[in-house]
Amino acid sequence: MDKLAFYRSAIKTIIDRHVELNNGSSRVETVPICDIEGDNYLLMAIGWNSSGRVHSIGFHLRIRNGKIWIEWDGTEEGVALESIDLGVDKQDIVLGFYRQERRVLTEFASA
Repeated sequence: MDKLAFYRSAIKTIIDRHVELNNGSSRVETVPICDIEGDNYLLMAIGWNSSGRVHSIGFHLRIRNGKIWIEWDGTEEGVALESIDLGVDKQDIVLGFYRQERRVLTEFASA
C-alpha cells in the first residue's frame, strides 16, 4: 500500500473509532466528514445538550505534502498518538494547530 493510501486508511480507522465511541443514546450525534478528493477529514458533534445547541469540531485532519496535518484536535488522547499507534511515523505528523515556532520544539514534523 502506498503512503497516501495508508494515511487515508489510518485516518478512516481513527474516525470510525471515534464515531463508534461517541454515538450512543445522546442527543448529540458524532458526524464524520471525509473529503477524500481534497484530503480533509473532520469529526463533528451536532445536536443538543442541556446547555443548548452543539455544533463543534472534534478534530480536523488534512493530508498535505505527504504528511498528516492535525489542524485541530479536541480529543482526550490526541489524534497524533492514535496515528502513531497505527504506524504513522512522527516525522509525517504536523501539529498544525501550533505556530511554526512552537512546532520545531515538538517531536513531530514542523511542516
